[in-house]
Amino acid sequence: MKNQHLVDLIAVILLVIGGLNWGLVGLFSWDVISSIFGEMSALTRVIYVLIGLSAVYRIAMWAKARAK
Repeated sequence: MKNQHLVDLIAVILLVIGGLNWGLVGLFSWDVISSIFGEMSALTRVIYVLIGLSAVYRIAMWAKARAK
């Protein structure tokens, strides 16, 4: 159960980072993740994939909770 809590926490943190990044892209055309890690570097791509997987994970968890 402790591992599940950690995975949930990491997913939420990644989603907040992704949401803030997209907000900055929309408002100021500034991609913070690319600015820090390089324009489409391997690490930037990994971060984007992890944010996307976090979204899929949270959607699955919300759907599971709603089904109960």
